[in-house]
Amino acid sequence: MKYALLLMGHVDDPACGEDGGAKPEEFFAFDQEITAAGVVVSSFALEDERVVVHTDESGERVVAASGPFAEVQEFVGGGYIIDVPDVDEAISWARRSPGSAPGGHVEIRPLAPY
Repeated sequence: MKYALLLMGHVDDPACGEDGGAKPEEFFAFDQEITAAGVVVSSFALEDERVVVHTDESGERVVAASGPFAEVQEFVGGGYIIDVPDVDEAISWARRSPGSAPGGHVEIRPLAPY
């Protein structure tokens, strides 16, 4: 079964400390481990910039210029699509990820089969 592991963080989270949570080296090491295990279908890391498209009160589609967006407290920093036998294996990988260290969490979502 395929699962998305979404590496989530929090803006200005005191649990992150001054350096903002896990070090890049920790993520690089985890990436090597999960890739070597042969379960990664794809992976990605996201830059801080973004564009938001939403519908305003009048029903008009509005494009907001790229960040920062002070109202957003949680963000996706990157993720993996993995192919493992079951959710327990996905949980095992999420527990090993530095993304689940203090200041962040890993959201596990099954991919729809269509």
